[in-house]
Amino acid sequence: MDKTEAAAADATIDRSMRDVDVGAPQEFDPTEGGSPALVRNNKDQVWVSQRPRPRRNRKSAAMRGMVRENIVLPSNFIYPLFIHDEDFNTAIPSMPGCERHSLDSMIKEVGEAFELGVKTFVLFPKVADELKTNLGVEAYNPEGIVPRAVRMIKEAYPESIVCTDVALDPYSDQGHDGVVEDGKILNDVTINQLCKQAVCQAKAGSDVVAPSDMMDGRVGAIRDALDSEGFTDVSILSYTAKYASAYYGPFRDALDSHPGFGDKKTYQQDPANGQEALLEASLDSAEGADMLMVKPGMPYLDIIRRLKDNTNLPIAAYHVSGEYAMIKAACERGWLEEKDVVLETLTCFKRAGADIILTYYAKQAAQWMKDDGLI
Repeated sequence: MDKTEAAAADATIDRSMRDVDVGAPQEFDPTEGGSPALVRNNKDQVWVSQRPRPRRNRKSAAMRGMVRENIVLPSNFIYPLFIHDEDFNTAIPSMPGCERHSLDSMIKEVGEAFELGVKTFVLFPKVADELKTNLGVEAYNPEGIVPRAVRMIKEAYPESIVCTDVALDPYSDQGHDGVVEDGKILNDVTINQLCKQAVCQAKAGSDVVAPSDMMDGRVGAIRDALDSEGFTDVSILSYTAKYASAYYGPFRDALDSHPGFGDKKTYQQDPANGQEALLEASLDSAEGADMLMVKPGMPYLDIIRRLKDNTNLPIAAYHVSGEYAMIKAACERGWLEEKDVVLETLTCFKRAGADIILTYYAKQAAQWMKDDGLI
């Protein structure tokens, strides 16, 4: 905008609008005729005689803040961290800004996020190939990477909340969430292993176990397993509506956990189905889940809202790796403003009904909120 344009923009507008078309063809005046679109007020200004004007509640930042319906805070976030048993970090090319952390680096990352108000973390391990088996027995090794990581975080930051993923895919030589036989994922045999995994994680100090496997009946079995071992205070965040989505690719890169054959459509939900999520939510609630998750997030805001409207349990949304990668790619090309689009995205989750948001942007978003004086 040049100086002439700027001066024109700052000029006072004659709100009578009577001379606005002087020197120009004028075929229509909205204030005239038998059914005028606008009328004139007592000051001879053009006027839409409408009493309710929603823009009054948007007229300033202070006013918008006063009436804002949904506010996202760092305390709403769960920060996913990829870990591996190495003494160095490894970048994840399909997830710029994310990396597999050594355990020492993990503690540093937790500390930095904790200082910004992010108090909840979930761990995802990259397991060495030689430790992977069809039965996933490494999943309940008390000296495995996840139990050690949990103990380290709870020792360094006892007030943090540590969540642990309950599923076999990081530990499976088949790349599936369960035990495989003749190309089929065995439901009940898998749950047997998941119960061992959940109890092992609880013994290490996990505050929340998060079964992501989508086996039928696993929430109830895990609840009973935890309770029978005295872990009645350990919460279950159930991946209730986990869809067989195309948005998981970068995550599987991070953990080297792509399916060894086929896909996961026999246990994860069909993306075409919404009503089915209510069935899963009803079952998980009855089986003792404390929180219900929808995964992925942005393409499934309608599912978040359905669950919110049909349960009294807190709802979590997972802003998954593919969604993260899409934003990163667009921002790297200059097509989007990263901070603005990320904070809008996170607010959309809250507006749709999510109480909890798992996002790889947790620490960065918290830093932006601090920089803007929001926290």
